[in-house]
Amino acid sequence: MSTELGIPKVLANGLDPADLKTGSYGRHINVWDWTTHVFTQSIDLGEDSIPLEIRFLHNPDAAEGYVGCALSSAIHRFYKTGNGNWAAEKVVQVPSKKVNGWLFPEMPGLITDILISLDDKFLYFSNWFHGDIRQYDISNTRKPRLVGQVFLGGKIPRDGPIVVVEDQELNCQPEPFVIKGKRVQGGPQMIQLSLDGKRLYVSTSLYSGWDKQFYPDLVKEGSVMLQIDVDTVKGGLKVNKNFLVDFGSEPHGPVLAHEIRYPGGDCSSDIWI
Repeated sequence: MSTELGIPKVLANGLDPADLKTGSYGRHINVWDWTTHVFTQSIDLGEDSIPLEIRFLHNPDAAEGYVGCALSSAIHRFYKTGNGNWAAEKVVQVPSKKVNGWLFPEMPGLITDILISLDDKFLYFSNWFHGDIRQYDISNTRKPRLVGQVFLGGKIPRDGPIVVVEDQELNCQPEPFVIKGKRVQGGPQMIQLSLDGKRLYVSTSLYSGWDKQFYPDLVKEGSVMLQIDVDTVKGGLKVNKNFLVDFGSEPHGPVLAHEIRYPGGDCSSDIWI
């Protein structure tokens, strides 16, 4: 399976509203035959949906998984049908927030990364604009159930310039996120989970062109890496207040850290063949 972000020259320097509805951003999952390297099928997830990260369940017998669509802020389950083709259905929708003082009148969550725990029990994803990481119980893969959520920055802190005027989920805008005396710039972006499912790590930089547009203070100060403690029994997320990697203090920094990997294996690297 492959996904579509967009035309590089269009997205390289940020998000321009004029580029939407022009075919410049992706909308499909593309299916390939692994043995012949032949393209076999395309699944349309909607105009400008921007499907990014895609994950199969770890169970080698499970012909299904999830894809996160950034701009439409939806999670789609993809699966193999009885006739051997592939299909998709939307199983999670993060509502946009109506706002004043921003690029658009409505702000999507902007789902930028997703992953599945090694036991296929939980799905996690990050909302880079809204500023939260979510944990869903996927015991029923067709009906994910929200069981954990934590806010780590984002575009809508209570003391910021953006005012949320209508919100289907929150009663008030979240507080700024501060850890070890440092206010975290940017929003939760790339995530990585330990093999035992108990430690979820997150970085805050997406892509330098978008960082400069949406979080200029992130570029000035550098990104961070945080650790989230996970309840693997009932579900639940809690920030480890004693863990902070500040890439603003790196030699020759500040720097914008992105991908996270465990030397001994992690939940998006380990597979069975």
